[in-house]
Amino acid sequence: MLGFLVAGLVIGALARLIKPGKQNLSVLMTLLLGLTGAVIGGVIANLLGTGSIWELNIIGFIVAVVSAVALIGVFEGFTHRGSRSSTGDHQHDRI
Repeated sequence: MLGFLVAGLVIGALARLIKPGKQNLSVLMTLLLGLTGAVIGGVIANLLGTGSIWELNIIGFIVAVVSAVALIGVFEGFTHRGSRSSTGDHQHDRI
């Protein structure tokens, strides 16, 4: 369990380093998004037959980091959308 938490934090931190721009994420949110990415990576690696979901392997790790980068983007989209609509600035929505 401790190893899974550490892996999630490492994956989340790597995803934040890879994703361009400044992310406004707490350490807890980085951990949660990294853990989610780790689960996605493990499931995909398992489906590809490269190992178990709980087993650390290169395919699962790469997919986990890519998934975490995507999750950070989705998270930022939701948080920016909510803050933009509260200010009344909908000009960007009419593209």
